[in-house]
Amino acid sequence: MTDNRFDFIRLFLAASVMVYHAVALGAAVPFSQLELRLAILAEIAIQGFFIVSGLLVASSLERSKTLGDYTGKRIRRLYPAYATIILVPAAISFWLTRDLTGVGAYLAANLVFLNFLAPDLPGLFEGQRFTAVNGALWTLKIEVMFYIALPIILWVLARFGRLWWIGIALLYAGGELWAYFVPRLVPGGLGIELARQLPGQMAYFAMGIALWKALPHIQHRWVRLALAGTGLFGASLIHPDLAFLRAFGLAGLIGALAWAPGWKPNAARFGDISYGLYITHFPILQALVAGGFAASLGFPAFMALGAGLSILASLALWHLVERPALRPSSHYRKVTAQAGR
Repeated sequence: MTDNRFDFIRLFLAASVMVYHAVALGAAVPFSQLELRLAILAEIAIQGFFIVSGLLVASSLERSKTLGDYTGKRIRRLYPAYATIILVPAAISFWLTRDLTGVGAYLAANLVFLNFLAPDLPGLFEGQRFTAVNGALWTLKIEVMFYIALPIILWVLARFGRLWWIGIALLYAGGELWAYFVPRLVPGGLGIELARQLPGQMAYFAMGIALWKALPHIQHRWVRLALAGTGLFGASLIHPDLAFLRAFGLAGLIGALAWAPGWKPNAARFGDISYGLYITHFPILQALVAGGFAASLGFPAFMALGAGLSILASLALWHLVERPALRPSSHYRKVTAQAGR
């Protein structure tokens, strides 16, 4: 499954989230129209991530010899870079404050993906509009939960036999029902927060699994995917009552873009930095805001500086941490190795 644009799509989605965070973190006027519109784009980008993840991780599980093999590949791909991005700001915080209790609480929560329990570090970003060290990490908890659930999901779907697609439809509907009813049943912000956790995002993962299952039959039907995806995705944006169509429409658009004929850019030519870009950009932007660069440079220069530093950090993370942790047979290592020939 290499003749596609999934690496490019992942990089584009990560960059979209970064642009939104740059506007939000460096905002001279909070909640501007630009920020609100980019917030929608960032939400769609994250949903797109979940679709691509559903497809690629299901494919990874299919190629794995054992459940242990699958687990090892997931840990190698996700955790070394994640732990690094947690430990580096924690070390800086401790160096500045010597607050062992505060730093310890941050590490205890964040190293096990419970970022919401301790999002802040002593001495870092206090008094800013957002004080969280890395507000982009909340999705990683959902990813990990999906990785854990996927073997069970595919085992249950296999039990459906010829009714496999009925199982996917139930998975999709269950996720959408959770996202719709939980905010109405649980008052306040807690309901909204619960609604965007894994059950509420399952429709997107389900559509990724569906793309994986249908792969041999739909790759050459990219025009139909594009037309259906555009219609359903557009409808989901027009009226809130049609939001349940978004996962279906977005999956069609992603599939069409991935498999349409034509030039397929090697987005991982110098390193597969999409994951690194996603997890490094927020603290870098926060540090620039703390240093006064957002106010002194103006937004275009602040955005350019933040993007440049985030790309450099992502490249360093890939070459020093991510790539060495992967097996030689990993797709991600093969792509960059082929680019260097």
